[in-house]
Amino acid sequence: MTAIYPVVLCGGSGTRLWPSSRPDQPKQFLKLVGERSSFQETLLRVKDLDGARECVVVTGAAMAEMVEQQAAEINVPLTVIIEPEARDSGPAIAAAAAYVRTRDVDGVILMLAADHYIAEPDLFREAAGVAVAAATKDYLVTFGVKPTAPATGFGYIRAGALLMDGVHAVDAFVEKPDLATALRYMAEDYVWNSGNFAFFARVLLDEMLAFEPDIAQSAVASVETATFEDGRIYLGAEAFSRASKKSLDYSVMERTQRAAVAPATFTWSDLGAWDAIWEISSRDEDHNVVQGDVHLMGCSGVLARSTRPFVGAIGVSDLMIVAEPDAVLVCRRQDAQHVKALVDFLKHQDRSIAHRHGVSNRKGVARETLSQANGHAIEMWRLGAGAATVLPIGTLQVLEGSLSQSDQIWTESFTKSIDEPVSVRAESPAVLLITAKAAVG
Repeated sequence: MTAIYPVVLCGGSGTRLWPSSRPDQPKQFLKLVGERSSFQETLLRVKDLDGARECVVVTGAAMAEMVEQQAAEINVPLTVIIEPEARDSGPAIAAAAAYVRTRDVDGVILMLAADHYIAEPDLFREAAGVAVAAATKDYLVTFGVKPTAPATGFGYIRAGALLMDGVHAVDAFVEKPDLATALRYMAEDYVWNSGNFAFFARVLLDEMLAFEPDIAQSAVASVETATFEDGRIYLGAEAFSRASKKSLDYSVMERTQRAAVAPATFTWSDLGAWDAIWEISSRDEDHNVVQGDVHLMGCSGVLARSTRPFVGAIGVSDLMIVAEPDAVLVCRRQDAQHVKALVDFLKHQDRSIAHRHGVSNRKGVARETLSQANGHAIEMWRLGAGAATVLPIGTLQVLEGSLSQSDQIWTESFTKSIDEPVSVRAESPAVLLITAKAAVG
């Protein structure tokens, strides 16, 4: 049986899904559709594939904790590879291929995005089987999804000659079209380029070496000089930095003679914007999607989502309403693709809400920013019983519960100036008020 190594790319920030998705907690870790994140659903889809071996996730250091936490929640073991810096998908995939090749010279990589939605696991398994079979013939196989609408947000593929079992050669990769061109592509049986692949690790590296030798050589060297710390593989930073910043499509897939496209009949979305979330979510009889503490009256075609404040709407249609504790988005559904322009404006204004949430939750510690000015922030921290954390330099007030620090117990109403970072543990559920220097970016 062919050994399959699932490789999940876990990067990006999902800008068009702001304010829910931000760099400190991007879309792949959010529960946007159902009770699990798209990252978790991706792991579960490949966990029990016939021939599946070690599951590899390539991510940045900032996301490693979320990767491990969400994998642990669904009991999926991982090998986590840390990129020293983001250099697009080409170097990331090449490094993963170099790693897999050290484990199994004949290993087939099933390369998947962490932030995509696939509705039917059985159909995915069928498509994966076809793609892997073609990969064993030395093809670099992409999953081509039959369009359900003339989408202008996806790249397309024109299929060529039949190679085997429904798998065709790739005649051309084409960029995101305008509406008229997308309609023509549908009529001419083009397929969406899903950005998911199957290939031998060694074949991918051979093709990368032929077209982008600096990427191939840097990727191999970054694995050879990698370090292993805290259960993670850290790619060699100096070697990895020499790789050109190029996507897999641009560096290899659009240039190789080995490109093939396998048919994918499952329902698929890249969850690229709020209109995509509305499209794939369960809707009521008025075509509304409701998530969180929301009540709609006389509305139709609305997506309303809230993680904290109550949201009410009356008599509106075709709107996207998304509320987080520190930011609210309202736009017409047809303008959902323009959310990125709003985020760009916030970045230009140096607004922290463009980069991070006012509330974050890591390892049993929920942190909410109450106020921020003059380089300092006032935060409320909520710790579950037994949670351990490090308090920053600043001031502390214990509002509820108790903390232990070495042989001391700090209880309700305790206040203290923190002159250097100090480790504490919550002896009971605790609420703290922290004043410290604000995080940057």
